[in-house]
Amino acid sequence: MAPAGGGPTFRRQLGLADLMAYGLAYIAPIAPLSTLGLVWAASHGMIALAYLLGGVCMAFTAFSYAAMVREVHSAGSVYGFARVVLGPFAGFVAGWMILLDYLLIPAFVYVVMAVALGQLMPGIDRAVWIVLLAAFTTAVNWFGIGSTTRVSSGAVVVQVAVLAALMGLAVHVRLHAFGAAGLGAAPFYATPFSLSAVLAGTSICVMSFLGFDAISTLAEDTADRTGRTLGRAILLVLAFATALFVLAAWILGNAMQGAHFISLDAAAYELAGQMGGVWAGIALAWAYAILVGLSNALPMQVGVARVLYAMGRDRQLPGALARLHPKYNTPHVAMLVSTAISLAVALWLRDAMDQLAAFVNFGALFGFALIHVCVMVHFARSPKRSWVLHGLSPVLGIAVVAAILTGMNHAALVLGVVWLVAGLCWWQFRIVRMGLVSAEGSDPFA
Repeated sequence: MAPAGGGPTFRRQLGLADLMAYGLAYIAPIAPLSTLGLVWAASHGMIALAYLLGGVCMAFTAFSYAAMVREVHSAGSVYGFARVVLGPFAGFVAGWMILLDYLLIPAFVYVVMAVALGQLMPGIDRAVWIVLLAAFTTAVNWFGIGSTTRVSSGAVVVQVAVLAALMGLAVHVRLHAFGAAGLGAAPFYATPFSLSAVLAGTSICVMSFLGFDAISTLAEDTADRTGRTLGRAILLVLAFATALFVLAAWILGNAMQGAHFISLDAAAYELAGQMGGVWAGIALAWAYAILVGLSNALPMQVGVARVLYAMGRDRQLPGALARLHPKYNTPHVAMLVSTAISLAVALWLRDAMDQLAAFVNFGALFGFALIHVCVMVHFARSPKRSWVLHGLSPVLGIAVVAAILTGMNHAALVLGVVWLVAGLCWWQFRIVRMGLVSAEGSDPFA
């Protein structure tokens, strides 16, 4: 099912390799390094278990996304799914809440890059790096999705190589110093065991997986109109990321035992310095700043612009957001608006990275819960339904999402509720009163 309406449309040019490059660049193979210290502290050292649980949580969600992209072919991702299956009001709520994720995760990456560069040039304020990165990503994405995927493909390969080098250094140091006991099970299980600590760590590390879901925003850019290629890309990207993250968390989690860090935000760089000398920490900081700063933020900006574009096209946000650039076929207005918001948030929270991470995760988890509801409702009336994929899997997905939310900090929950209330006010006073939908939620333009 494709979105209705005329006007300019995206060029369908992306294949499986392009989609996977986009998803992996969005996730970033070296993503765990940005929150390594935060997850390690929150999970009481059981960092590998936290990442494994995060991957399990995301697996249920990935199955739901893969199911829905075959049914609804919309650039709006969970917004488009909920709008078609549950109606315009539910669609608006889904889109509004996923925006909390998609608008803030570029801000988080801007701050991560600023932290990395701060290790190299501490005399320059983080705000300077944040502004420069925002300008760079906008310049590259302005010229279309083709330029974005080309940059993303090369960046993914280099990121895997950098993470492999760091893991290799950790293995060498641990085995040299501790022999066969150098790589134990402590990152998976430590005594005293605390489930609440593991869930707290998972609530942070979930953000490292975000990106497989954003592949769904490219539904209208994909050459295959059936959604099958899109679904395969979502599942393959998550499988690769989970395996890589758990392996890295196990190896680096062993290396972190007994370590002390000046800043949990910069724990990865400090760890590299402790294992390989000052040069190793500096090299990692440069690699992270360049790779994340010059590639990871690119697909994030693309994803949020397409959600804003879809909501603007359906008149649930200002219609100007649905404009496509006549030459480059990019939603340039949505891109500029989303970048301005992400930039403002990054500058505001540049010294509170852990809080920003929690805010991002709340929006993502809320959206994931809704995608599971969409699957159950849509396939309940479909002859193609499977009780495992369309019944049991989404129920388990909702349960895991709820469990992770219980470990989330209070400020993130408060912000999420405030954001939801603000969205409901917009719906009532802007959408309903202007007659864009009826008070009962039906869409007169459908």
